[in-house]
Amino acid sequence: MSRIAKSPISIPQGVKVNLQGQSITVEGPKGRLERNIHQEVELKLDENVLTFASRSKTKKSSALAGTTRALVNNMMLGVTNGFEKKLKLIGVGYRAELQGKTLNLTLGFSHPISFEVPDAISIETPSQTEIVVKGIDKQKVGQIAANIRAYRPPEPYKGKGVRYADEVIMMKEVKKKK
Repeated sequence: MSRIAKSPISIPQGVKVNLQGQSITVEGPKGRLERNIHQEVELKLDENVLTFASRSKTKKSSALAGTTRALVNNMMLGVTNGFEKKLKLIGVGYRAELQGKTLNLTLGFSHPISFEVPDAISIETPSQTEIVVKGIDKQKVGQIAANIRAYRPPEPYKGKGVRYADEVIMMKEVKKKK
């Protein structure tokens, strides 16, 4: 069995876990998440402790048990603390503005970009050049942040574009004429 699947998850106080067949529902102070578990993974709930095991001895089921444990752990963290990704806009005239459920981006194109914010995600703009994506589902938060970044990824010569707050861009030297 995978090393990750061997470590059990203790359920934090204020979080309710409901197991029905191969479906798990996690409900906490921030919201509710649901996930279907693969048939190869066995999930047990004993006195506020979740344990994971693979049903067969194959390499695939062992990997699925570890992956399932990580996904369920992220569900626990999401409903208690939530997740957030911070983006920075670097470039002259690059700015972001939130109007209702629409994020308006000015990224140096001839037209402004309107990004519709999904229901499960909240977006904040503390300043014109910062965007904070928040939510309880780690996958959705990361995907929305990646979609916003994809409008203008950072380029390696001047570093202009949309980047994650902790991202380091390897800058290239400018091409020289001989």
